[in-house]
Amino acid sequence: MVVLKWKYDSLLVNLIFIFLLSVPAYSQTKPNIVFILTDDQGWGDLSINGNTNIQTPRIDKLAREGARFSRFYVAPLCAPTRAGLLTGRYHYRAGVYGVSNSKEFLNTDEVTFTDLFKKAGYATGCFGKWHNGSQYPYHPNGRGFDEFYGFTSGHYANYFNTMLDHNGEAVRSKGFITDDLTDKAIGFIEKNKEKPFVCYIPYNAPHSPFQVPDKYYDRVNVRGIKLHNQNPELENDEATISALAMCENIDFNVGRILDKLDELKLSENTIVIYMTDNGPNTWRWNGGMKGRKAMADEGGVRVPFFIKWPGHINANKVISDNAAYIDLLPTLTDLAGVSRKGTKPLDGLSLGPLLTGKADNIQERFLFSSINKNNSVRKWPYVASSGFLFDLSKDSIQSVNLADQLPEVYTAYICELGKWYKDVRKDLDTVRALPVGYTQFPRALLPAQDAHLHRSKEGKLSYSASAPNSSWITNWNDKDSYATWDINVHTSGKYKVSILYTSPAETVGSEFSIGFHIKTIFGSIKEAYDPPLIPSPDRVKREGESYEKEFRKEVVGTWDLTKGIGPIRLSVNKINGGKFADIKAIELELLK
Repeated sequence: MVVLKWKYDSLLVNLIFIFLLSVPAYSQTKPNIVFILTDDQGWGDLSINGNTNIQTPRIDKLAREGARFSRFYVAPLCAPTRAGLLTGRYHYRAGVYGVSNSKEFLNTDEVTFTDLFKKAGYATGCFGKWHNGSQYPYHPNGRGFDEFYGFTSGHYANYFNTMLDHNGEAVRSKGFITDDLTDKAIGFIEKNKEKPFVCYIPYNAPHSPFQVPDKYYDRVNVRGIKLHNQNPELENDEATISALAMCENIDFNVGRILDKLDELKLSENTIVIYMTDNGPNTWRWNGGMKGRKAMADEGGVRVPFFIKWPGHINANKVISDNAAYIDLLPTLTDLAGVSRKGTKPLDGLSLGPLLTGKADNIQERFLFSSINKNNSVRKWPYVASSGFLFDLSKDSIQSVNLADQLPEVYTAYICELGKWYKDVRKDLDTVRALPVGYTQFPRALLPAQDAHLHRSKEGKLSYSASAPNSSWITNWNDKDSYATWDINVHTSGKYKVSILYTSPAETVGSEFSIGFHIKTIFGSIKEAYDPPLIPSPDRVKREGESYEKEFRKEVVGTWDLTKGIGPIRLSVNKINGGKFADIKAIELELLK
């Protein structure tokens, strides 16, 4: 009898042990987060929204397996939207008021949702376009991400086999960038499958330059463009084909991620989000909505938003309540049960009760979309901007201006917009100093995009393209022009100073100096280095971005820097060959 009881108890213990091994310890309390954000993909760039020019079966399936919002709003440009979704606060409050020249930097005292999830024990990874600051602690590794692979600026030069940032180190990508980013995201998921994780995948497509593998381009090109923008004279069919082909490649990669979650048996315990950062970057079909990227009309700020969490969010749930990018932090922390302690006052609210069926709707509120003077305010059913009022319940394409017919409504909305704009910008700091000298990231790059160019009356000093991101300093033809970077030296100590340059043979021997406060270090171009531009397989002639080329790093010397804020100045003392070198960056490395 004793022997039988012992055998029974032993069998029971073994069965319990096997069961516990088969169930992740965190499965009941800590859902994983996979957050996919695309760049310049419009509401209409998905087949689920009625666009017959494109086929996005995997994204459509994701939308149908969970909830989708019919009226979800963002900022008119990419960096502001990113700042708001990371912090739950309007981007001006977080310090972001543009997309380049340090205007995109997210204030270092802001708390991101990944800060909160990391504190709660999550592994955190970001794979793609960051666009909220480059130097540590603006860098993703200083904003709650254990792992970062991608690029930190806005416009990027090349999407094939390009140079990217992996935790602060320069590495070369492999193949087409969206495929490569997905490879790295999947690797992160596999590595962290036994513990809760946040995998943030901010793809840079379909942002220009318009580059995409042939099979996607050919597929869309063969089908042809049948749906056009309501103003067809503004549409470039080649740009439309290219952008939609990039979106079909995104769809393929979204499918890869979802298949990996299924393979690892993580789908049931993973919240998956898909959204875009603003309206389309060209004039193409977008449901007839007015405007596009950089505009605060419906076409510029109304975007797709899909979220699924099996067993918690019902499939085929369509939500018509107004929601916005500022709701992401409170929603994710609410759904995952992660504390928001330490955040600044939030502008967003949790959509959790609405998503899980605990509430039928959310209280109507004013929602604001803005980039500097391009502003709009929404509260159902109206949207208002300077001189305009539209009733979206009857006029979703903003064709009938009601400002004169409904002056009281118009005045009330514009009054709210004015009060909001004044409030969110009251503490906006427009002077940014690039951080230098953190032991966690001893090398600080001062890129051309963050430089202030001081061109003399006769000088031609300029960026290599109209969009400073990913550019270099060029056309330096005189000694009176100079460049400065505002820096904040965090740690006093000895620094190695280097310069990244290209220069043809005739300019060798040109001399320069780098000064900070009373310190000055002198250097010269000792060796020619003038590689050609890297071939870029653009489908459409680029307008804003520089092309890619390799730069040589030359060590200028070492100097002692004292903690403090001020401008660092690059001056030219001697020019050979009629023009100084092209300059990509200055690098300051804190030595041990």
